[in-house]
Amino acid sequence: MVATPIGNLRDITLRALEILKSAHIVAAEDTRNTSHLLGHFGISAKLMALHEHNEQVAAPKIIAALQSGKTVALVSDAGTPAVSDRARSWCGRCARRACPWCRCPAPAPSSARFPLRVWMRRISFLRLPACQTSKPAQGAGPLLPLPYTLAFYEAPHRIVETVADLLAVLGGEREIVFARELTKVFESIHGCKLADAPAWLAGDPNRQRGEFVLLVSGAPPVEETGISVEAQRVLTLLLADLPLKQAVQLAPRSAGRRKMPYMTWRCS
Repeated sequence: MVATPIGNLRDITLRALEILKSAHIVAAEDTRNTSHLLGHFGISAKLMALHEHNEQVAAPKIIAALQSGKTVALVSDAGTPAVSDRARSWCGRCARRACPWCRCPAPAPSSARFPLRVWMRRISFLRLPACQTSKPAQGAGPLLPLPYTLAFYEAPHRIVETVADLLAVLGGEREIVFARELTKVFESIHGCKLADAPAWLAGDPNRQRGEFVLLVSGAPPVEETGISVEAQRVLTLLLADLPLKQAVQLAPRSAGRRKMPYMTWRCS
């Protein structure tokens, strides 16, 4: 498993170049992107596409190559395989077939850790709530009590909706950092309150372009919100089956409280 640069091609490691040069096959999320990377470094390797749309056909061929003694280098479009692509599923299939695959990936820069160096320390890397449910705000509900920095990878066509959902569930007082097009030509990093985020995005169409890493500050201590741990636990359970507004109304009753602070449990 070879991690590749997230933008600036000079960020690739010597070890990654060595593996790519020696591999019999390079399994790539998108062969067009990987061809550009290999060509930049003068690497001639057999490319094979491996992504969610052809995994059922391509994976058995790659597993057969591994079992015959060949070396396969697995890469995603950028960053580390298995973070936000289908590589984890494929690696699991290799493990079940007892293939001698490498368990120590060749590392490279991480688009989530890059802005964290400047802005925040403790982190909880999560899948986007908008991708898991038809009701994004309901899907984000369980994130509310987490005390850690929340990190999301987001695409430009979903950025406005995702920020609106996070604002509706987490409230406007939390800090959000937009890390956009990291290490690339139009790299930008902007921090603000969640309440100000929609206006900032709308202020310039260019701010909605490119690949995003979103960092959202964790929940404040219970003493600052006035919300008990039990109320937070009950809300998380209710959100699995109920709409957000109804869950917020029922959670305090179940936890022995009359009402939760409106600003903390803001609903759209």
